Amino acid sequence: MARARSDSPLLFEMVEKPDFSVETKAMADGLWPLAGPVVAAAVVLDPANIPEGLDDSKRLTHLQREALFLKILGSALSVSMASISAEGIDNSNILKASLEAMRRAAAGLSLQPKLALADGRDVPPGLPCEGRALIKGDQRSQSIAAASIVAKVMRDRMMCGCGGHHEHYGFEVHMGYATVRHRTAIEAHGPVARLHRASFAPFRLGGTELVEEEEGLIGLE
Repeated sequence: MARARSDSPLLFEMVEKPDFSVETKAMADGLWPLAGPVVAAAVVLDPANIPEGLDDSKRLTHLQREALFLKILGSALSVSMASISAEGIDNSNILKASLEAMRRAAAGLSLQPKLALADGRDVPPGLPCEGRALIKGDQRSQSIAAASIVAKVMRDRMMCGCGGHHEHYGFEVHMGYATVRHRTAIEAHGPVARLHRASFAPFRLGGTELVEEEEGLIGLE
């Protein structure tokens, strides 16, 4: 006797093998950075003077981030920033580059911390102190939220500077993310060497040639 097929929905959708559909949709929505460095910050807040309104930088407006950036710099006990260029990302991968930027930021603090809270699943290797990873840390820790704001503001300012040198791409508008305007500019003018992330799609998949950059023009490392 044939076994009746259950009409109960599966708890999880069964997938035979991973694909690139999520990443493709993220690119179509402009959520995938195609250019610029990865920037990390480390912040030691003053427990007696914590700025109000700290939150995940992605949930704040541009004006809110800029205002909090100044408050953090004016009240924190120590702030440090570090970046890994697009070329550095291409030479390793985005995860390793992000963790290395975190390590450099922590090492650059003027105060030696006893504990470093890192946003995400991984503790950066080589920290100068004990490390602890917090998933969605910028929504759980004010210290990580402050660091995410500093990093976001600094990266946006870097990309605005790039926009002044490369007017065709509109970096000052989309900050290097894969918006329609950005992708259209890449198709028309090609990517810029040492600024666009050559290991990312569409460059890795499309084989687009890089446009050479004048020496010392970017300076994001």
